[in-house]
Amino acid sequence: MNSLVEPGAFLLAPGLTYLNHGSFGACPRTVLRAQSRLRARMERNPARFLSRDLPALLESARREVAAFVGARPGNLVFVRNATTGVNAVLRSQKFRRGDELLLTDHAYPACRNAATHVARLTGAKIRQARIPFPLHHPEQALEAILAAAGPRTRLALVDHVTSPTALVLPIGEIIRALAERGIETLVDGAHAPGMLDLRLEDLGAAYYTGNLHKWCCAPKGAAFLWVREDRQTNIDPAVISLGYGRPANPFQGAFDWTGTDDPTPWLAAPPAIRWVEGLTPGGWPEVRRHCRELARVGARLLARTLQQEAAVPDTLLGCMAALPLPDGTTVPPTPATEIDPLQARLYRHDRIEVPVISWPAPPKRLLRISAMVYNQSTDYVRLAGALQREFNLR
Repeated sequence: MNSLVEPGAFLLAPGLTYLNHGSFGACPRTVLRAQSRLRARMERNPARFLSRDLPALLESARREVAAFVGARPGNLVFVRNATTGVNAVLRSQKFRRGDELLLTDHAYPACRNAATHVARLTGAKIRQARIPFPLHHPEQALEAILAAAGPRTRLALVDHVTSPTALVLPIGEIIRALAERGIETLVDGAHAPGMLDLRLEDLGAAYYTGNLHKWCCAPKGAAFLWVREDRQTNIDPAVISLGYGRPANPFQGAFDWTGTDDPTPWLAAPPAIRWVEGLTPGGWPEVRRHCRELARVGARLLARTLQQEAAVPDTLLGCMAALPLPDGTTVPPTPATEIDPLQARLYRHDRIEVPVISWPAPPKRLLRISAMVYNQSTDYVRLAGALQREFNLR
């Protein structure tokens, strides 16, 4: 399978095999130029841009992003990243001592940290659902989450697409099943916008946050938080500033202005969405199909190389895939910012950028590949060859 873009459409370094779009995304040259034009406009008269022009520009961008994710504009605000959205929701909850906050063992570490912090401040407890991996069918995830929910569980924080294991969870079924038990859901959709066709108003979640800098290819710092209308009066941003308490729209006013900052990542998100849309005659559905198929091809090739079965069925696969690796050296846990030695060698010797993730804990680890419009099947062939060398496979 070939790339959907011409060489040089992204600023990725020549000779680099980049299989890590899922971590931080990558922004096309065209979108970066659009952002530069917005920044130049802002700097020509910062007072006019930020004080007078910005509200209308934000509203226009909000309408386009909301339409893309199947949301009503009035229920959506911009934030810097999905972690910021998770923090805003968690730190706005009125937990009582003994209340429970449900997470899975696939939760993103930053969001787990936020939940642990809130639990410590409020006296709430963390419950954890253990979702098996490899996973054979979607019902296993739903069953694990429901089994972990208790009578004091007030909120569940569930990934739409898990970060370490790249599972596309059956989020609609999970939300509905939890709601039947009186439990609201906060969806960490960090990877979902662009990767999946979203219809937020139909999901039934109380809260949903997602990044636009990953699979939508917007600049870093572009994300959103969607809050169901009946829950908006109780949600505050992490920073309380001049926008707080505006009577016309308290929810959006509080988030739209949290102090002087650069709003251009939000404003450049619609051009990014349109750019990806224009890559194929079939638009976004065709782009998603292409990237998902590319991830499937790469995952199957690497599974054969590592002499193992596929970790998940195709129904749980998006534009990423994770595969178990032979155990690493048994060492004390290291900070999340430190790089696994295998990941470092693949970059140093092969110019392959791909994450090796300690999960669920050292020495267990996973290799996670991404498939984006600039990737092609030969990228995974190169990685397979490097892994054969690293693990003495034939």
